Amino acid sequence: MNGFDRTAAVDRLEELVDTVENERMPVPVREVWAFGDIALGLDPVERLDVYLTKDVLMRDDSPVDRDEGGDDPETRFRKSHGIEGVSKSVRADWAEDYPEYLRANAAGHAAPEKCLAAHLLGDDDSDPIHFEVCNASFEDNVTQRLRGAQLRDDYTQLLDPRGVCLWADGVRSDEAFRKLRESELALPTLSSALEMLGMEDEEATAAAQELHAWRETQEGVTVRGDVV
Repeated sequence: MNGFDRTAAVDRLEELVDTVENERMPVPVREVWAFGDIALGLDPVERLDVYLTKDVLMRDDSPVDRDEGGDDPETRFRKSHGIEGVSKSVRADWAEDYPEYLRANAAGHAAPEKCLAAHLLGDDDSDPIHFEVCNASFEDNVTQRLRGAQLRDDYTQLLDPRGVCLWADGVRSDEAFRKLRESELALPTLSSALEMLGMEDEEATAAAQELHAWRETQEGVTVRGDVV
């Protein structure tokens, strides 16, 4: 699929926020942001970039029930799905209600970022959508990732700072959606945005080129999660 027309991209974002508002999520979600092409007013939108701020699940508030064999939810899902960590990294009642969206990392543990993406997008992983999921707010993580990218000399780790908050702590921004639909946001080029964050001109240009090149190699749904 070669991107979304602008109306379809904004519709997709509204559906996503509706889901966060109205359905139980694998972990609590605090913020939903859109960034990149959609925030720049491009049409079509080649890739739809979404950032979710989530809470790390310190204590699962799900009602914990044992089955007839005496197994708790973590044990049940380890037996049924071969996935560890239900009730520790994702909510047990969410996993019981939406087992089709349960996803694991390479180590076999339930991966909140992959579970969130599966729940919000359903079974279709062919749409050009990129998810960034972190426990830090979008604005905080922009600066964290900038420092990390510079230390590692790997600009593919940058988080594009040109974003707009769609939903935070249960409140939807109708004005943000209106501006997205009407392409009213005036945002700089990526290199200029990186300069505003303190990069020198040449480094900002090189970083923007590297991030754009990495982005063009991505296909379908991609998910990146980190913890700050």
